[in-house]
Amino acid sequence: MKSLEELKAIKDKMQSTIDLRHEDPAATKVIVAMGTCGIASGAREVLNAFAEAVAENGITKNVMVSQSGCIGLCENEPVAEVISPGKDKVTYGHLTPQKAKEIVQKHLIGGTVVDEYRI
Repeated sequence: MKSLEELKAIKDKMQSTIDLRHEDPAATKVIVAMGTCGIASGAREVLNAFAEAVAENGITKNVMVSQSGCIGLCENEPVAEVISPGKDKVTYGHLTPQKAKEIVQKHLIGGTVVDEYRI
C-alpha cells in the first residue's frame, strides 16, 4: 500500500464483503452448510459463489450470505438454505458454484424457487 487512494480502494472492495454479513431481520438469508462433509463436497466454493453473485448483482442490502455447521443432510452436500421473511424455507442440495449463481438469479432476484435443485 503506497497511498491513501489505494487504502480507500481496499476499504471499498472489502465493504461489499462486510455488507454480506449484516443482520437485517427483513433480509433474505442464504446459509451454506459448512460441516466437514460439506467442505469435503465443495461447500466452500459454493459459499464463495453465492457471496460473489450477491455482490455482483448489487443485492447485498437485501440478502445475507452466511454459513453454518452440519445440518444433517450429508448425502445431499453441498447444501444451502434460503430463508426469506414470510416464506417457507427452501433447502437446495448437490450444489455447485454454477448452481449457486443460478439460484441467485432465479430465486433471490427472480423470486422463483429452482425446483430441480430443491431437496
